Amino acid sequence: MTLWTLGYPEAALADAQRVAKEAGDLGRVASLAYALATTSRACILCGNYAAASAQLDEAIASTEEKGAVFWKALVELSKGSVLTATGKPSDAVQILTTGVAAWRSMGSTAALPMYLSDLATAYQDNGEFYRAQHCIDEAIMVVKATKETIYEAEIYRIAGEIALKLPQPDASKAETQFERALAVARQQQAKSWELRAAMSLARLWRDQGKVQQARELLAPVYG
Repeated sequence: MTLWTLGYPEAALADAQRVAKEAGDLGRVASLAYALATTSRACILCGNYAAASAQLDEAIASTEEKGAVFWKALVELSKGSVLTATGKPSDAVQILTTGVAAWRSMGSTAALPMYLSDLATAYQDNGEFYRAQHCIDEAIMVVKATKETIYEAEIYRIAGEIALKLPQPDASKAETQFERALAVARQQQAKSWELRAAMSLARLWRDQGKVQQARELLAPVYG
């Protein structure tokens, strides 16, 4: 995922395939579950949803066979992320709410901001805007508490998108969140997050009639 974040999606996918194969060769349920949950994120971000789903189905079967409750919870969270990305928000909400609760009950906060942001997106796509707002606010608080910042830029971007989807859209808040997302991405030199944030902010500016400003923001990042 880090390679994807830095702007190298092909390299990220190649690494994901290598790691998944090596984990499978080891034959250890913990190694396999962790590897497939992690590499599936690279597949999701690259739009390779079929590969992500197949990897996670394999990992779920393995964790169920071994009774590995902790690792099953992690893999099912990733499965919820696939459902969010593939436009199945109701199913995603069900799996992610259960998964987040289970993850917390075991005392884990690892990757929680990422899964909370996926849940927020699922709520938004399901028309549950206030729950989406609450969830993304929680993701931001967890980032601040845990200092897990790999997904921080994307969380701010999603917060901005949710602000625009509320029954009373808040364009000013959305712009602030998009600018935060850009600032974090640039500080991390995370070109992929920067591009996504720039696209969201450019769309907002375009809709406000700031077409030239939007073009000047987006063109250098895209280039």
